[in-house]
Amino acid sequence: MRGIGIDAVDIDRFRRALERTPNLSARLFTADELRSVAAKSDNASSLAARFAVREATMKALGVGLGAFDLHDVSVSKLPTGQPVLHVRGRAQQIAQSRGITSWQVSISHTDSVAVAVVAAE
Repeated sequence: MRGIGIDAVDIDRFRRALERTPNLSARLFTADELRSVAAKSDNASSLAARFAVREATMKALGVGLGAFDLHDVSVSKLPTGQPVLHVRGRAQQIAQSRGITSWQVSISHTDSVAVAVVAAE
């Protein structure tokens, strides 16, 4: 294990931020991520969880906000529903410099909070 990170996001607060700033979703999430949640009537919890993944990844890497572009980290799902973390760009360079070769991610949410745990191996 090279690092572990956890983050929690208040879903209502995140929803309000998305409503206040229409282009925020495009700044935070990849086109594939936005497509994957587009059919949901309320995608705020899914997007909040994906944002938590980005924050947890920073913590697992031991870096802070701004160390890499937020599009450098994204989440997809396997047909089983298991989330898969994708790391590229500057985030991948940081991971390689720390000897990180694989990732584990877990995402969950309640009605009010989205959480993510990321393990760097």
